[in-house]
Parts: sequence; structure tokens; C-alpha cells
Amino acid sequence: MPAENSGLALPGAAVVVTGAGSGIGAALATRFATEGARVLVNDLDADAARSVAARIGGEVFPADAADPAAVAALVRYARQRFGRIDLFCANAGVPGTGGLDAADQTWEHAWRVNAMSPVYAARELLPDWLAAGRGRLLVTASAAGLLTLLGAAPYSVTKHAAVAFAEWLRASYAHRGVVVQALCPQGVRTPMLERGEGPGAALLAAGAVDPEQVAEAVLAALADDRFLVLPHPEVATYYRRRAADPDRWLRGMNQVQRDLERPAGD
Repeated sequence: MPAENSGLALPGAAVVVTGAGSGIGAALATRFATEGARVLVNDLDADAARSVAARIGGEVFPADAADPAAVAALVRYARQRFGRIDLFCANAGVPGTGGLDAADQTWEHAWRVNAMSPVYAARELLPDWLAAGRGRLLVTASAAGLLTLLGAAPYSVTKHAAVAFAEWLRASYAHRGVVVQALCPQGVRTPMLERGEGPGAALLAAGAVDPEQVAEAVLAALADDRFLVLPHPEVATYYRRRAADPDRWLRGMNQVQRDLERPAGD
């Protein structure tokens, strides 16, 4: 019976990164290529994907990571070009701001991209990985998927779903050589954060890190197979506090919400 992997050697590895036209995805693709990996860049924005691929000397396959047919085509193409896939980074994501006022279309879009795109990828990847006894899936979730993000209900809910799916995969297939990891940063200086609106973006901006710092955290996590990849170490403390005393944690979060609602100068 295959054992769980113990680290991933990037030189020569075949890597696919979705949502890699900018932000975290572009930083991951760049860092992997620097380490000698063969990288396939995917993004819905074809020009952005081609630009990143050209810069790092990678392959490119523009497609919608939230379309199951497109994901199947992406995986087929990667296997044709590389012969196999060692690491698939399900990184594509959308913000999903708002609360009860958020439109159904916002919820549906966030669900398809944030929650279902890793599912579509896993369906295509797992049969070959289980047959080979090895493979690795990195799901870009968010600290919002472990905690919550005020002012962004669709984002928080769908990122919780992404973490839950990653947990389920890890628990179900670790003994068969498939390593699943969840990347859960807080604020990252990406176009998504720069376009952010509402209290959630204001909360994240102060402690935001550069995408390159996130990529370094991922590189370290690939070496030891940890499940949670936390570029902001304080998230582990918040996560423990939430689990130990959820009522106290929720009171604290509600106080933050009230502070955000308080008029300036009060």
C-alpha cells in the first residue's frame, strides 16, 4: 500500500497553477519555475496567462477553472505536454463581497469558482494519482475559510467549503499517496484585494503580505506535507481560539463588526 508522500522535489516536477495570470498564482508559478519545475500557467485572462508563461518559460492553457469541461481539457493538455502532473494548484478564486444583500449571481459565481473548481480538478486528477500512488493538490482557500471575513459572506462561505473539501480529500486518500494541502493566507497584495470594497478589505489591508511571501510559505510546506499552509502564522492562534471557545470568539468578531459600523470620530 503506498505511503503518504514526504515532500515534493520541484526540479523537473510537472506543475499546473490555475488563476496564475496575476497575484498568488503568478507568484507560485514563478517560484516553481525558479526551482526547476515545468509549469503550466492557467487563467481565464488569456493575455495575462500568456504573459506569465512567457516570462517564466512555461506552458500556457487559458481556460475557466470553474468549467468542468475546461478543467478536463486543461488536465489532458498538461498530461500530453508533461507526461504526468505532480502538483496541481487549484488557485483560481473570486472575492464575493456583501452580506444578505449579495445577489444570487454573486453567490453562484463564488460557489463555482471558490468551492467547485477544486472538485472538478480532483475528479480529473485522482484516478491517475491513485493508480500511480502519488500526487499532490494545493487548494488556495483563505484564512476566511478557517475563520470568517466580515463584509464578505459569499467569500467566507465558499472558502469554508474549499477547506472542508481539502480536508475530506486528505482524510480519504493520504494513505494512498495523495497529499492535499490548504493554503490559507489573510490579506495578500493582489488585484483582488486592491479592488476590494467594504469592511473586509479594510481589515485585511493592514497586515497584507506580498504574493511572493505566500509562494515562499508554500515552498516550505511542500517540503513537509503540512495540511494548513499559513503565510500569516497568527492565523493558527486565531483558529485555536475559535475552536476552543467559539462563543467568546464570535463575541470578539461581533465587537469588530460594531467598531466597523461606528461612525468615524465617535
